[in-house]
Amino acid sequence: MRYFTVLILMLLFWVNGAGQTYEIGLYAGGSNFIGDVGKTNYIDPNALVLGGIAKWNRSPRHAFRATLLYANLQASDLKSDDLRRQNRGYQFSKSLIEGSLGVEYTFWDFDMHASFNRPASPYLYTGLTGFYHDSFALDAVENDLVKTDRELDVAIPMVLGFKAQVSSSFVLAIEVGARYTFADNLDGSFPGDEAYGGVSFGNINNNDWYMFSGLTITYTFGRQPCYCGF
Repeated sequence: MRYFTVLILMLLFWVNGAGQTYEIGLYAGGSNFIGDVGKTNYIDPNALVLGGIAKWNRSPRHAFRATLLYANLQASDLKSDDLRRQNRGYQFSKSLIEGSLGVEYTFWDFDMHASFNRPASPYLYTGLTGFYHDSFALDAVENDLVKTDRELDVAIPMVLGFKAQVSSSFVLAIEVGARYTFADNLDGSFPGDEAYGGVSFGNINNNDWYMFSGLTITYTFGRQPCYCGF
């Protein structure tokens, strides 16, 4: 949570000199892993995600967005529908810190300063994500996954959501987001040559994914923007 506090302080300092509409708030939801261990359901949250979100609404149709999230990822072969995974019985639980920057695009105009109604719209978000996480390797002697270190990796977020202004100052949103990672060792299936003899398993040609499903509540502030020149 130290990283979340630093992000909030930086954003408040930045906004003091700003003259556009901004949002800052909280994210809460669940996570699930898609890889070589456990279930392969795309939306099946089984662990907690918490963090912060900030936006700069640069026009009624798009906003620059930043998030900082802390999550747990859990997976167990015993809960899989695949009999081969059930018989294998691998499982892991890990912590993950994710920072993401990108652009949020709304399908319809989302002008929070319109006097005649409160806007609502589906939206898409993508950008670039960095995440710092526990790494694992297969201990061939014990036939179990063991934690080895911490790693920094990169992912592409693909998020679909729906948001609505619920009061003059607050926006509520629900979203589901997949993270396609550029790594294949979130579950210890491809640890490389160093860890425990470099024992690999599963499909080493596919990278890992993880999903976040959750709610955001943001507080809006700043004077009415002039959507021009961009």
